[in-house]
Amino acid sequence: TTVGAHCPFFPFCSIGFPPQDLKYQGENTELVVGNHNVFREYVTVNRGTSEGGGRTCIGDHNVIMAYGHIAHDCFLGNHILLANAATLAGHVTIADYATIGAFSGIHQFCRVGTYGFVGGYSVITKDVLPYSKTVSTREAKNYGVNVIGLDRCGFSAEAIRSIRTAYRVLLQSDLNTSQALDELKEKFSGHPKVQAMIDFIESSQRGVIK
Repeated sequence: TTVGAHCPFFPFCSIGFPPQDLKYQGENTELVVGNHNVFREYVTVNRGTSEGGGRTCIGDHNVIMAYGHIAHDCFLGNHILLANAATLAGHVTIADYATIGAFSGIHQFCRVGTYGFVGGYSVITKDVLPYSKTVSTREAKNYGVNVIGLDRCGFSAEAIRSIRTAYRVLLQSDLNTSQALDELKEKFSGHPKVQAMIDFIESSQRGVIK
């Protein structure tokens, strides 16, 4: 386990211990933690597995609240908040500035896009789109753009309008996902925020939550 600077660990954390994957047989794997991360009480973060690339990685300026769990081979970017008892299964990727609500569970190999907001008590079994508010009880649903979160993070009014327009094409039109992507590429050519959403959808292996 390698830990960067200014990372407070509160009581009863379990950091860098072997993964809970039953296939793990003591291989030489690692956990890499960046700078300015907060690990509250009873947080567990596991090392990687040889089948998953051998590394669990956490970036910078993240907050993992009490009872949070980050399983083997997860990759977390920067400025992420995992609220109390948020749970990441193995091989999960969380992009920068995402928020995972309390008592939520993220299925193996799922991704949460940049600035994505997952509401509390959600069960996520597909990818969460960038900039979105996604909540579930049994079946997760996308409730549109996380406007408040984007505004707090300094997004311009023009950028938010473009993202909201793109979401209307994706979620509210009669187009299927492939047709919607073609229209977004035509309407928003060169727009970096919308392009990030297009790239996210096209690279999804589990499908995205609409």
